[in-house]
Amino acid sequence: MTDVGGPEKTRIRRLLVDACLQVLEREGWRVTKASGFGNARIRRIAKGGKSMLAAIRTTQDQWLAFPRTKDNTQWATLSDVDVVVVASLDPGDPQYARIHMIDADELQGRFDRAYDARRAASHSIPPGRGVWIALYEHESTDPITLVGAGAGIANPPIARVRLTEVAAPAASSPAPAVPAVSTSTAEVRALTIAEAKAGLARTFGVDPSNIKITVEA
Repeated sequence: MTDVGGPEKTRIRRLLVDACLQVLEREGWRVTKASGFGNARIRRIAKGGKSMLAAIRTTQDQWLAFPRTKDNTQWATLSDVDVVVVASLDPGDPQYARIHMIDADELQGRFDRAYDARRAASHSIPPGRGVWIALYEHESTDPITLVGAGAGIANPPIARVRLTEVAAPAASSPAPAVPAVSTSTAEVRALTIAEAKAGLARTFGVDPSNIKITVEA
């Protein structure tokens, strides 16, 4: 029940995030980054005069997690947003992603039930550790891990996306491409640091501010 580990999982997770953002924009939402949330994948989405905070979540095994806050009073990230946009690998064909939009209050209720049931069953859940619920299993008290399940059933996908058709999101100001480098140094055009960062950012699908370059003579 985890998406972490390995370059392939990292690549797929990035595609799932991009799929979420592209589907939102295709559905007419204006998507912008929300400040004040650190590295959490939270976006401000707006359409038709309505504005909401959305948490972007991905899952490659059809289980979704949120952790409790360190003071154990609420759910980290989930308690701060209005809606959760989930990209899940399609269990029938992992070449596709299912995109769901789930009301945060509904999802919080599911996680509350899951947390209470597991605590009642003497499960150890330290603050900060994720609690997992199944997206596509029907909710049940037996086994206890299915309490809170079924959010993907109750909230059918708004889109199904083929991952090979997901392209990196276009930047508001297209970054200049890094020119092809010949093995002959005489043919290599000199680059500024900004140009090099922009080209690497496009290659790896990250923001240029996340690229750090060290030059040694």
